[in-house]
Amino acid sequence: MAYLQLQGIEKYFGSHRAIQGIDLSIEQGEFVVFVGPSGCGKSTLLRLIAGLETIDGGALWLDGREITHLSASKRDLAMVFQSYALYPHMSVYENMSFALKLAKVPAQQIRDKVERAAQILNLQPYLHRTPKELSGGQRQRVAIGRAIVRAPKVFLFDEPLSNLDAALRGQTRVEIAKLHRELGATTIYVTHDQVEAMTLADRVVVLREGRIEQVGSPLELYDRPVNQFVAQFIGTPQMNVTPLQRLPSALRGRAPQAAAGGSIGLRPESVRLKRAGEGALTAQVELVEALGAETLIYVSTPEGCQLVARSTQRSGLRAGDTVGVDIAVEQAHWFDAQGRVVAHPSVSPTEALA
Repeated sequence: MAYLQLQGIEKYFGSHRAIQGIDLSIEQGEFVVFVGPSGCGKSTLLRLIAGLETIDGGALWLDGREITHLSASKRDLAMVFQSYALYPHMSVYENMSFALKLAKVPAQQIRDKVERAAQILNLQPYLHRTPKELSGGQRQRVAIGRAIVRAPKVFLFDEPLSNLDAALRGQTRVEIAKLHRELGATTIYVTHDQVEAMTLADRVVVLREGRIEQVGSPLELYDRPVNQFVAQFIGTPQMNVTPLQRLPSALRGRAPQAAAGGSIGLRPESVRLKRAGEGALTAQVELVEALGAETLIYVSTPEGCQLVARSTQRSGLRAGDTVGVDIAVEQAHWFDAQGRVVAHPSVSPTEALA
C-alpha cells in the first residue's frame, strides 16, 4: 500500500456530489500538486485529507493506518492555509511553538525545533516580532514554520501563495521547493496556478468537477494529455485548439480518421510565422506580447482560427500585419468530437527543442 492512499473518496454537500470517487496513491517523500479550475474540488479534497471535512464515502489510509474518521488533531498532518491563520497577539516564536506547548512538549525541545525551523526559513531576526510587523511573504514563512516544528507525516498546502504579489510568489515558490528537498517530507499542494504545479510537483493531479482527469509528471501532462481539457489547462499560453473544418483541406487530410469532426491541438512553440504568402495559412496579427526572453504573437485567420505562436526571437511585427503561418503537424495532438485524444505527436515540442 502507498504511504497515503485514497480509496473511492466521496463528499456530498446536500445533494451535490462534490468529490466523485477519488482513487489516488501518494508515496512517501513525494510532492503532489492538486490543480484545476475554481470549483473543481481540489481544496475540498485537501480538507477531507486534513480532517476538516467529513468523508462521506471511501477510505483514507496513512502509513498503513486507516484515518478516515479520525479527528484532524489525530491524523499527524499539518496544514498551511492561504490566509496564514496566525495569532495576531503572539510573536513569531509563540505562533510557531503554540501547538507544541499544547502537546506539552518539553521547553528545550520546543526551543530547538523552533530555532531549527527559523534557520531553515530565514526567520531568526523576526522571532520576537508580531505578524503585523511582517511582510506577506514573511507571514507565510511563519505559517510554514509552524507546520515544520510539528514534524508531521504529510504537509498540506492550500493555495499558500495566492495572497502574495507576483515577485513574492516566485520567491516563495523557490523557497518551498528548497524546503521540500531539504526535509524530504510528503507534501500535497493545492493551487489554481498551473505554473506552480509545473515547477513544484513530482506529480500533478488535474481535477475537474470532483473527478481526476489525469495524474502524471508535469512534462507527461504537457506532452501527452489524455484529453482537450488537460491539454488546454496545462501550459502557458494554453494549447491552440482549432476545429478541423477551419483548416485547409491539405492539413485536414493529415488528420487521423478517428479525429473526424474533432480538432487539432498545437502548443504555441509548434506554430511558426512566415512572410505573407508563405506557409499553410494566411493570418493577421492581433497582438504582440514582447516579454524579453520570448515573444508571443496572437494571430487570426479568415476561417476563424485563433492561434498564438511562441518565438525566442524578437519580432518587428505589429497588430494588423499580414503573415503566413506554418504548423508543425508532427507535433500536433488530435482530438475527437468529444475532446478525447486520439493521437499524440510523433515528436513532442520538448523533444523538438532538445
